[in-house]
Amino acid sequence: MTPKETAEYLFGKDLFSQWLGIELTTIKENYCLIRMPVKPEMINGLGTVHGGVTFAFADSALAFSSNNTGEAAVALNCYINFTKAVRDGDVLTAESILLTDTRKTAVYDITIKNQNDEVVAGFRGTVYKIGKKVTEL
Repeated sequence: MTPKETAEYLFGKDLFSQWLGIELTTIKENYCLIRMPVKPEMINGLGTVHGGVTFAFADSALAFSSNNTGEAAVALNCYINFTKAVRDGDVLTAESILLTDTRKTAVYDITIKNQNDEVVAGFRGTVYKIGKKVTEL
């Protein structure tokens, strides 16, 4: 399968990413650009998007970029820096770029932006390659 076909296969099984309203925009080997419209139910008590939603969106980008070669990988360590509030009606994109790759791990940098091309969060994720194909799980 191509990286795009693999990401689409994973997305078809990823009910959480579907529930978030994520769309796969651009898929290349070890890379993805995804999109998500912010919904009212994502808003916290302070009137901004719950940080867990932004984290989950970035985590989905990590999954679609780190697994699209067909080699299964799971998150080992992730962290996020929130740089700008996200509000109801915003449309977010997350771009995941491979930074380093070894036999068993890889590190990805994910930038989350709003519809005005403003960075709202930066996420870094390390994945562990479990030694199985995506289609074997």
